[in-house]
Amino acid sequence: MAVTVVLTVVSTLVFPVSLGQLGILGMLAGLAIAQTEVTRQIERQRRMLSQGPHITVTSVWLLPAALLVPPQLVAALGVIIYVYLAFRSWNGTRPGEAHRVAANATTMILSGFGAALAGHLANGHSVTTVVAGALGYFLVNTALTGLGLYLTDPAKATAESCLGTMDDNLIELATLCVGGLLVMVLSQEPLLSVLVILPLYVLQRSMLIKRLEELATTDQKTQLLNATTWQDGAQREISRAERENGSFGALMIDLDHFKRINDTYGHLAGDDVLKTVAAVVKQETRAHDLVGRFGGEEFVALLPSTSKEDAIVTAERIRQRISELVIPTQTNEGVAVAIENRTASIGVAAFPMDGTSIEEVMAAADAAVYAAKNSGRNKVVGSVTPTRELAAVA
Repeated sequence: MAVTVVLTVVSTLVFPVSLGQLGILGMLAGLAIAQTEVTRQIERQRRMLSQGPHITVTSVWLLPAALLVPPQLVAALGVIIYVYLAFRSWNGTRPGEAHRVAANATTMILSGFGAALAGHLANGHSVTTVVAGALGYFLVNTALTGLGLYLTDPAKATAESCLGTMDDNLIELATLCVGGLLVMVLSQEPLLSVLVILPLYVLQRSMLIKRLEELATTDQKTQLLNATTWQDGAQREISRAERENGSFGALMIDLDHFKRINDTYGHLAGDDVLKTVAAVVKQETRAHDLVGRFGGEEFVALLPSTSKEDAIVTAERIRQRISELVIPTQTNEGVAVAIENRTASIGVAAFPMDGTSIEEVMAAADAAVYAAKNSGRNKVVGSVTPTRELAAVA
């Protein structure tokens, strides 16, 4: 924040402000306030449901400001927007959150300064200036946001958690594109700038709908499919396999002695184990495989167009990866610990060998899990198909 204040003061001393620039500031502030009012309920719901960094659309206003008015007015606009957001869309700042609002405003203002510098260095055609400014804004914003998220919890920081997902970055780029168009509109036909409010409303509404869909289909602890969504996907895969005379493999993954983790270290440590194992299962399966949390410490995976033998190979990779995990976490008392030497028992079944419905296939995989546990745990066991049982009896 100190850097922002210093840069703002220096800009005030160096760059004069014209009435026209004050008019642009007033128009951008008015548009930002109008858009905040139109999307106030949407913004409240999005912020309430957000689990990671909350993505706003403030770059729509700060990018034009960065390219059309002096830096001190960019800072003024950032303060206006975030103060208004805090008290209108976010119902004020909860205790301990004022610094977060200030940090977010500082990040956006510095991003605006970065856009202004990039636009100035481009010093070319208006299109080049806008593109350079948008790129400068995006890079500074990504770097500052990523650094802040990393410093919040370095032990659990990942590239995705700090730099954002592909969807997060696409949303920010889409917002900057709208901001770039707004630069051109303000330069040519300022009154048409009000038309930007409707696209922003649709964009924020789409983000809310996407989040609601994620909540309805995703297990929030592990970010895998929840049991209901996995079951629906499995039913569709059964129908596809029947039509195409195909097959698929199914894994039932049960963590061994998981209750001991909760009893020894606490449920939060147990949650960290579940999240880490879920990530391993996701990494060791393909993008189109159905991976879900079945309940408790059980995970399921459906592998389309996969034989039982190949599914066993995948299961063995997962079992090996789990046994090698070292999971940093902490106890309920805040003592840092590393949980390791965890194991899993995995049962493998296949369609249509082990059943003609998803219930029959998963029952066969579940029976194989029990066989793995009864024979010493930390094993992959393939189900015994009905045809093999009949052959054995004969």
